Amino acid sequence: MPHIRTLDPTDLGAMRALLHLFGRAFEDADAYSAHQPGDAYLTQRLADPHFIVVVAEDAPAGTVLGGLAAYLLPKFEQERAECYIYDLAVDAAHRRRGIATGLIRTLQDVAAVKGAYVIFVQADHGDDPAIALYTALGQREEVLHFDIGVTR
Repeated sequence: MPHIRTLDPTDLGAMRALLHLFGRAFEDADAYSAHQPGDAYLTQRLADPHFIVVVAEDAPAGTVLGGLAAYLLPKFEQERAECYIYDLAVDAAHRRRGIATGLIRTLQDVAAVKGAYVIFVQADHGDDPAIALYTALGQREEVLHFDIGVTR
């Protein structure tokens, strides 16, 4: 099993490797690789206590095999938080080895320490592997998702 860990502000190389992995996995290299932010911006994101990045690395080489990016969302109705997995991917050559489950299990521990009571994630219709993974780990809800543009 690869080494799974959370990233901190000193882990810019691993963060950039994860961005490239996301670009390949989601077939959207333009969004994840072509216009990556500068070091100062990424360092600031990794220092944000409401942003959590978990990676799985090949222990000897340190190659990023998979990872997730999540946001801690402090709630207003109670003193608690929810955690949202924004992106999760495992390199195609390393799938079906329990890496995604390990990433989520690590996030469960981190999120609990940070005061979260639940983790939620979206899956696209037709993404059967993701749907199977999330179904095995949690309770499924059918919802609608809307993107509302920002007026400037």
